[in-house]
Amino acid sequence: MGKNYVESAKLVDKNALYTPEEAMDLVVKTSKAKFNETVEAAIRLGVDPRHADQQVRGAIVLPHGTGKEVKVLVFAKGDKAKEAQDAGADYVGAEEYATKIQNENWFDFDVVVATPDMMGVVGRLGRVLGPKGLMPNPKSGTVTFDIAKALSEIKAGKVEYRVDKTAIIHVLIGKSSFGTQKLAENFHVLMEAIVKAKPASAKGQYIKSVAVSSTMGPGIKVNPVKVLD
Repeated sequence: MGKNYVESAKLVDKNALYTPEEAMDLVVKTSKAKFNETVEAAIRLGVDPRHADQQVRGAIVLPHGTGKEVKVLVFAKGDKAKEAQDAGADYVGAEEYATKIQNENWFDFDVVVATPDMMGVVGRLGRVLGPKGLMPNPKSGTVTFDIAKALSEIKAGKVEYRVDKTAIIHVLIGKSSFGTQKLAENFHVLMEAIVKAKPASAKGQYIKSVAVSSTMGPGIKVNPVKVLD
């Protein structure tokens, strides 16, 4: 453990459950690295991800963005390719990018968007894009003919959330430089979306535990009861 981490850890009571605002305040105070640290939330849910009817996933636009510059690859042809270029896509193409990913292990992008007619090409990349969480999906708005809207939302701070095999959702909610209020507002919007996405088949306590942390900082527990207050 580095000196900064040890000093930061002293500010956090490991047994305490903080309100979202208290937690974000501590995140900012414990972010002592020389770079602008990323802040992430980890939400453990009372679902069984092995069952298809208990999957929790979706996408939202955070009110203050993520603070991260996002590179977008768009699979499109013709007019939709031009629309993507005009809307600010970083890479636009078709089969050539699929080949580049498969043969060169190229992943210089953060999000993949595709028009529905290109999913035949993109579908072949499922084995490499899927494990990285990069596979386009209609539910998250990344398979669409409205390329301009999709790009606008992504560049504005759209984030995807998806429960993993251990029933935890990990989501980027901003940077330490955002300060307490902006981080708290991003966090509340995220939690509202996750609560609304509760599967009908999920029984018992839905939000089991919540924690936030910065890149180099300690984990800070948030009171599950207070997340939507």
